[in-house]
Amino acid sequence: MTPGIDADRIEAIRTTVTADVERGRYWGAAIKVARAGEVVLDLAVGTADAARTQPIRTDTVFSVLSVTKAFVNILVLRAVEAGRFALTTPMTEIVPEYSGAPRETATIFHFLTHTTGVPALWEMRPGMALDDLSEAVEAVCERALGTNPPGLRCDYSPMANHVLLGEALRRTDPEKRAIADILREDLLEPLGMTDTALGIKPHMRARHAVPDFRGTVPIKHLSSQVDGDNGLFEAESQEAVWMGGASTTADLLALADMVRRGGVSANGRRLLAPRTLELARRNWTGDLPNELYRTVALRNGYEPAPAYLGLGFSLRGERIVRHQFGTLTTPSTFGNYGAGSCMFWIDPELDLVFVALTAGLLPQADNITRFQTLSDLAVAAAV
Repeated sequence: MTPGIDADRIEAIRTTVTADVERGRYWGAAIKVARAGEVVLDLAVGTADAARTQPIRTDTVFSVLSVTKAFVNILVLRAVEAGRFALTTPMTEIVPEYSGAPRETATIFHFLTHTTGVPALWEMRPGMALDDLSEAVEAVCERALGTNPPGLRCDYSPMANHVLLGEALRRTDPEKRAIADILREDLLEPLGMTDTALGIKPHMRARHAVPDFRGTVPIKHLSSQVDGDNGLFEAESQEAVWMGGASTTADLLALADMVRRGGVSANGRRLLAPRTLELARRNWTGDLPNELYRTVALRNGYEPAPAYLGLGFSLRGERIVRHQFGTLTTPSTFGNYGAGSCMFWIDPELDLVFVALTAGLLPQADNITRFQTLSDLAVAAAV
């Protein structure tokens, strides 16, 4: 075992996940933990489905839901570094259709921090297929209406923010590429993330854990290519830049490790500048609550916490609160997560990275409790 990791304590993660799976809390999980860039736990437990027909493997491909937003966020920060637009650029300068007070004053900064003044909207048009980014942009511009001036509230945006951030990348791309090509060529290929894409590519399909929402998400995710209420997650190619990504723990570890290394990939390619990451890891939402998680807290009888949002990253923050990143991680810990099933975080002070992808979506409160426990177990193993 790598120096700095207690072998018995890191195995407590395996014991806990196995117990969760055996009692049917969720179906299975793949987890990687790394310290100082070296993998110290590579775990695969349980199955991808309730019927237990598809064992989880260390290379299982998961639909990563809102972790997809992390890919877009990094590309947006790269675009800012390249001078294609600025954090202070109003979205309407890039997407003029997004007009109308008060939303028209929202800047790229507001979109990255979920403070645009538009309330959370899980779908724009019931019955709408979600494959095509242009159609999503049209729907967002029509339906995502502002209710507050930007900057006053933190309302997590399930869809609208990243539809428009993805469109901003596409419209300012010098080569006029499709969004999936931008993602692949500017992020995934430089990081060697060969099992990550918008859609389930042929080489990924046999290993894909089709998401089981278990009634926790009351909307459909329709595709024009694949039938079914959640056909989007089985389409080979699509442009759902807010939740349509698929990946593995190995690929997400490569992404997280690039961030841990200050914006440089393992093969030495720089994707982000250190100063950009320094700004991205600051708390830009102050004491504002994230209204989505404020509602979760109130419904489950505990105190709402600050949103703790940086520029595209969620932060652990200073207070001891219920948090997916744990209570033992240091305040500088940051990362991203997706609804009830997946997350990654980087603790720069402990030089620790945690990546977890699970099958059998959990309700938000139970998911927070689950990942808080597993995160604390990872930190407890760091000595």
